[in-house]
Amino acid sequence: MKVPYRIVVEPQEFDDYAAVIPRDKIIVTPFSNLGQGGIPARNFVFEHALAEGHKRHWILDDNIRAFRRYNHDKKYLVTSGTIFKCAEDFVDRYENVGMAGFQYSSFMAYNRQKKPFTLNCRIYSCILINNSIPHRWEGRYNEDSDLSIRCLKTGWCTILFNAFLQDKVATMTMKGGNTDTIYNTGDNRREFAESLKRKHPDCVEVIWRFKRWHHLIQYNKINRPSLVKKVDCQHGYGIDEYGMVLKTPQHT
Repeated sequence: MKVPYRIVVEPQEFDDYAAVIPRDKIIVTPFSNLGQGGIPARNFVFEHALAEGHKRHWILDDNIRAFRRYNHDKKYLVTSGTIFKCAEDFVDRYENVGMAGFQYSSFMAYNRQKKPFTLNCRIYSCILINNSIPHRWEGRYNEDSDLSIRCLKTGWCTILFNAFLQDKVATMTMKGGNTDTIYNTGDNRREFAESLKRKHPDCVEVIWRFKRWHHLIQYNKINRPSLVKKVDCQHGYGIDEYGMVLKTPQHT
């Protein structure tokens, strides 16, 4: 997609990544093998973005295969980073967006029209974070859900874009990362769900679904904030395609 990026790895991973990725794109953490999953690396990224003076930063999981634009009930593959710019510009209209991100392609069923975005729900895997939020990544499991809930509880909105999608590989289907050390709990992931309920018993339930345990977040029990538009916000009306064109009618 020709999007400028940097990848964060632990020291013991550097040589493997440097064999296939230019070294100037690789940032190495000052720690390794802490046994805390992705939390230390996520917080390292947050502090790195702050140190560079950015007002927001994107953090993406490493098992996203592609990105798509959802339009007229079709999922079109995108070949540039324009959708990231669209999301950034939309979020910049408001004072109180703590997190934003793209919906999973698998959650957008065909023949079911959706709104372009969902306000105040969970943000997973491909996340635009406002560096002004007071929160950091915590815990061992379900850190995306936890951070989303904590933002909402402290007056920050979240925006999940349905117009822009990510093709996320299903958890436990790709080797490496946290597959063996974090996700493989041996209890059908009950501890995943229970840990989130312990932290947010006011809005989380543990349920059995699809042959394993899940957490169910009841967002209606959270006093969710409203978007606050910036006083100096100026934007045009009508459709702005940001230069995007449909090159072929094919879609998947």
